Amino acid sequence: MPHTRTRNPSPIPDVNWDVGLKEMNETWKGAVACIGVAIFFIMTIGIIYWQVMDQPNKNWILKGAVSGLIWERNTHTLILQTLTEDKTYVEIDVGNFPDMEQNFVKNLCWLNKTDFCYTWDSITDLKIRLDRKFSAGTECYNITWTPIHCDVKLKDCFSMTNVSWYGGATLSAQHWPINNVNVDLQPFVISNLKSSPGAYGTILERYFIGSTGVSVLISPNIPISMTIQKNKYFCVETPASTERFPLQYTICIGQNIQTVHQEIGNQLYQNQRTLPNLSIVRTPVWKHYGESDSAAKLEREVRSFHNKLRRHGLGESLISLNEHSTLLLAMKDHKPNTDQGGETQRQRRDPHTIKNLNISVSSSLYQSVNSEKLQNYLHGGQDNYWLSLRSHVDGSLTPILTKWKGQFSVRLNLTNNAAIRWYFTNMSNLIKKLGAEYVVFEGAEGNTFLQHSIQAPKGLEGDSYTEYLAEAAVAKLGNSAIITAGTRSNHLPLFVQMPPLASDWSYNGLRGIVPSVLHYSLLGYNFFIPDAIGGTLTDEFITEEELFIRWLQIVTFLPVISFNTPPWVCCDNWVLNLTRRYIHKHQVLVAPLLLKYAEDWLNTGIPIFRPVWWLSPEDPLAFTVDNEFLIGDEILIAPVTEKGKVQRDVFLPGKDYQWTDMSTSQVFDGGTLLRGYNCSLKEIPVFVRKTP
Repeated sequence: MPHTRTRNPSPIPDVNWDVGLKEMNETWKGAVACIGVAIFFIMTIGIIYWQVMDQPNKNWILKGAVSGLIWERNTHTLILQTLTEDKTYVEIDVGNFPDMEQNFVKNLCWLNKTDFCYTWDSITDLKIRLDRKFSAGTECYNITWTPIHCDVKLKDCFSMTNVSWYGGATLSAQHWPINNVNVDLQPFVISNLKSSPGAYGTILERYFIGSTGVSVLISPNIPISMTIQKNKYFCVETPASTERFPLQYTICIGQNIQTVHQEIGNQLYQNQRTLPNLSIVRTPVWKHYGESDSAAKLEREVRSFHNKLRRHGLGESLISLNEHSTLLLAMKDHKPNTDQGGETQRQRRDPHTIKNLNISVSSSLYQSVNSEKLQNYLHGGQDNYWLSLRSHVDGSLTPILTKWKGQFSVRLNLTNNAAIRWYFTNMSNLIKKLGAEYVVFEGAEGNTFLQHSIQAPKGLEGDSYTEYLAEAAVAKLGNSAIITAGTRSNHLPLFVQMPPLASDWSYNGLRGIVPSVLHYSLLGYNFFIPDAIGGTLTDEFITEEELFIRWLQIVTFLPVISFNTPPWVCCDNWVLNLTRRYIHKHQVLVAPLLLKYAEDWLNTGIPIFRPVWWLSPEDPLAFTVDNEFLIGDEILIAPVTEKGKVQRDVFLPGKDYQWTDMSTSQVFDGGTLLRGYNCSLKEIPVFVRKTP
């Protein structure tokens, strides 16, 4: 943090010689002068030694029952350690700290043993408060830096040395832990990863947890920017502003990473958790990307696709319609039709022929400026339904232009109650007409004002738009909504659609699936829909058989199996048979297990999908395993994520457990690493915890 150098008066005292010395003889004068000089010299040397040599580099500034904060003056670092100093939880570099002549450990909170206060050069105040309200072994430190003047930036950096960190925001190339990525300094808000692959999004919480048993929860009420430097640190920073934003966060420690997450991470917002409509868990999702130019043609295509799925023995499915198809169907009942004589027009109200099918529809909060509908809205006095700026001249509203799917568009104003009622009434009517099971809300991510460098009005700062959408979708439509982004909404009965992935083996593609699963579940978003098998970033069918199979094997053990490329398009007939087999495995093995642990999550908040360190919280090897995951404590899934591999290393967590391979019935001890474990292209290593 930038501060000016503190200028303190010299600690060396002024020496005033008594005038009586003038009356002494020269011998005594000389003797006294020599003694005075000697005393002065000794005092000077003593003070210098005290300031430079005798002062320790480390000073305790606050102590709890099991931990405490140390100030390391040489590196300008706050260190959170056990009182015995045998374990370091985290080191925090407080930035551009000034060289100070007076000691940092001078506490301005005086005799209060749970608070520490300090002020630097009238620029910024620091207050640290110890919170002991948790169970034994868990302690929290509330840290607040408050600028005294305007335009002061505050910045703290959390070291990655000997600490693996998890949490924060989704990345386009998701890693587990986040130590292995670089992200430039930018506002810590949700963005569209397809258009901004280097940004943050689409699931974002200000919560981080480290392998040493430490968690960091940053205040949600202040704007911050964040950067990650690979294997070095991640930093949070407030903007320089006339509003003098404080930097506020809470650091908590526990016995290990699992216990601190159970106590702190599960209480992020302390809202009552509710379950979404879980019928989708038993039904594979098939995306329909038809570009029909009429509702009638679209309905024929959808019905034909449905019949084709049944002919191929793929059972009942949910057919997902994109936004274009949904708009076609929405307009069907309102299109005028000319009778055979060509003289009169009447409104035809044919029933929708796909109403008896199992479908989901898609809608966004955007309206193209080229659409006739928008012009009608504006002429009808609905200009305040869209995010707008007010003219300083006449007070009129002008909608803010933004881009959505390549077209200039305007975005719905979710702070306008009339706009919300209008939008969700239309959606509710459409759902009833089509008999849709679910509705996907696209475009939840992004901040329109931030994208245009415009000061957001009160209530729409940061990620408030995304938060409003989640709450409104649940309030108006119940528990059958699917959104594309989320923050502060993990307690709501929603499914979250994961962002599109590349059709390859990188962390942008298949290898990023498991890290994303662990990231979502750690932050409380257990009910998600992974990207369709093979990836949809380019909206093209995949043709690589091996990629299709390995992708299918992973998503079989996730909440929903989602398809974009039909197996009969990309692959040979044996792959179609394999697809049937894995869909059946999902329905009879995985779905019941997910429903069981959904109830556990509802009651305890413990994640459904767990990293291997959940059962081995003290094992350093477990902290970097990014290609395995657990369902509860019962099943371990170890998919193949590298092209051409038919072997892989498998870490079996829990030294007190035993694990049985579902395919071979072999039993292995937990806490061990199986090197070069065989896994043919047709199989995925799955281990079941052996009960005593």
